[in-house]
Amino acid sequence: MDRRQFIMAAAGAIGAAAFPIPALAALPKAKITRIRYFRTPTDAAGRPNVHQPTFNQSTHIVQIETDAGITGLGEGGAPDVMEQLAGQLIGEDPFRTERLWQTMHRAYFYPAGREKTHALGALDMALWDIKAKALGVPLYQLLGGKSRNHIECYATGFSIPGQPGASNKDRARACMEAGFHTYRIHDPAAGPVFDRFEQVPRMANLCREAREGCGRDGGWAIDFHGEFDQNDAIALANMIEPLRPYFVEDLVRSDNLDTYKLIREKVNVPIAVGEVLGNKWDWAHLIEGDLIDYGRVTIPNVGGVTEYMKIAAMCETHHIGMIPHFTGPIATATLVHCNAALSVPALMEMSAAGRRGWPYLKSYYDFDKGRMLINDRPGHGCEADFTKLEMMAEYKERYAPIPVRERTDGSYTNW
Repeated sequence: MDRRQFIMAAAGAIGAAAFPIPALAALPKAKITRIRYFRTPTDAAGRPNVHQPTFNQSTHIVQIETDAGITGLGEGGAPDVMEQLAGQLIGEDPFRTERLWQTMHRAYFYPAGREKTHALGALDMALWDIKAKALGVPLYQLLGGKSRNHIECYATGFSIPGQPGASNKDRARACMEAGFHTYRIHDPAAGPVFDRFEQVPRMANLCREAREGCGRDGGWAIDFHGEFDQNDAIALANMIEPLRPYFVEDLVRSDNLDTYKLIREKVNVPIAVGEVLGNKWDWAHLIEGDLIDYGRVTIPNVGGVTEYMKIAAMCETHHIGMIPHFTGPIATATLVHCNAALSVPALMEMSAAGRRGWPYLKSYYDFDKGRMLINDRPGHGCEADFTKLEMMAEYKERYAPIPVRERTDGSYTNW
């Protein structure tokens, strides 16, 4: 051994002693054997779950079982689209998450639309839960590890206990005192009639009250909810610009995203869009056109963890932050792990001031004083109490009516 070889060998021995390399965890051989689908007693807003009045906030729970004894939980979708997707997974390797995502999205004649993407997202969520549990690690470790210590939250529908008639200003102040990063308001008007001449100045006044309640440096935001026409949305955004909103959400309907080209030219407030959008092809136009400042990207709407992280990577290249729309408790817990691994600005939505519990879950997200805490339980950290759920369907037979085609290297391609 010459001098150079000796020095390199010695350095390697010292490095190995100082920084021992842990044994690599191995994923077990596993196949998906059964998928069960459950109705929850409430929806994401805590209402009785009769018809899932806001479909894109479905709290139906899916459980994927494997012959390795490891199960995973997901949340979302509807029974008709879940049936088509679940049948394609029976007998498959649960750890091939990207391959399974592509199969579920593309295997039928029509690629998954937004409703099916929601169910796809529930299954993808459960697959990532299985993989992290198999390795005995929290989900964020598979996504890059912690990039932040917690996730700040903004409050939607914040109320003061025992003061149902509290003013908007007082609620904003109490929201800040409760530890929230930002107080969000939306249209509180009752009744079906929308009067644009009355609504614009009324909302501008509510924004002034929010700024006063939050203080000079407190965060506040407003959701236009897509109810304004383009000219009124622009007028209101410009009226409230001096109040420095954290973001203004869904200025107009999201049917024609090109509208935001004109809006971007005419307003200077930070724009947040996307709670009704689906996978990355929905998002590409807004991101690549630099038409937004924050993406309301959420799970399972976009297709689960697999797709959320891809959209987040697109956002990072355009300096766009992530402000996920509120969703069910299992999806919310999963979002915590996703956002924990991201370096872009992130702010999560909390409804009912974080006071609502989920009796059908033994564990879910960890929330305290306006912040989402990052738990270290294996997977996304959620556990269901199945005695409090109603099973709607069970899938044990493979159902894949469309031929699966592969390239010469084995990667998926359309038939």
